[in-house]
Amino acid sequence: MTKLNRKFSLANFLIGLFILIFALFCLLPMVLTLMVSITDESTILRNGYSFFPQKFSTEAYRLMFRGASILQGYLVSILVTVVGTLAAILITGLAAYTLANKNVKYRNVLGMYFFIPMVFGAGIVPWYLICNMLHLRNNIFALIIPNLMFNTFNLFLVRNFMSGLPDSLRESATIDGANDAVIAFRIYFPLTVPALATVGLFYGLAYWNDWWNAIMLVEDKNLYPIQYFLLQLKSQVSMIKDLQRMTGISGGTTAPTESLKMATAIVTVGPIILLYPFLQKYYVKGLVVGSVKG
Repeated sequence: MTKLNRKFSLANFLIGLFILIFALFCLLPMVLTLMVSITDESTILRNGYSFFPQKFSTEAYRLMFRGASILQGYLVSILVTVVGTLAAILITGLAAYTLANKNVKYRNVLGMYFFIPMVFGAGIVPWYLICNMLHLRNNIFALIIPNLMFNTFNLFLVRNFMSGLPDSLRESATIDGANDAVIAFRIYFPLTVPALATVGLFYGLAYWNDWWNAIMLVEDKNLYPIQYFLLQLKSQVSMIKDLQRMTGISGGTTAPTESLKMATAIVTVGPIILLYPFLQKYYVKGLVVGSVKG
């Protein structure tokens, strides 16, 4: 009876109720975004955003998926995100293993070498010149390699995680004849999955949401990612709406600017929402453990 009282105590009930209410409040913006995306533009302009639209319309989605451009952009974004994220995780993991290895000379100097660029940036012009020197123009690598250089925060997060692993693991493997490649891939990487999954989510989000590289380095429409397509589409619809307002000629229709904004949010956030539940447990564990060890 005592265990039941502890299990179903008032405090646990209040905590659960609070978490439920908080989760609902977090869900409401997404529900509102979905409802506005399927609302007629004239209704939005007249009544504002509403959870219960008076007139439904899928014009924003029809406008978005007209032709094969958006689907092509989806395929490009998926390819860039998958390849770029895996490559960035590999580079970050190897660099973190090097900094966590106490047998590496001057590893603290190397750590400072990685840290300085995070504080002092060279700017856009040197970045653009380097991309041109590497022939990162109008090819798929222009969307992958510029973002491939790992984030210093992610590097130190993984390094701190690896530093918390017992040194006896590496020493035992070395005695058995294993080299650093075997130790990294067979021992350290499997034990560092929570941290690697955490930084992998960061890298995946960065690649998926990237449109800057497409603007600066890509002119071939077949290589445009989904974010750049949607950015162009929103700019074109906004321009049409401005012309309608200035000329007073609308042709009986209103450009769906507000509903299009919400529809693009739904379309772009969908894959990330589907991916996050599979990485959630690693994400939480990686942040907690990687922040307190090392």
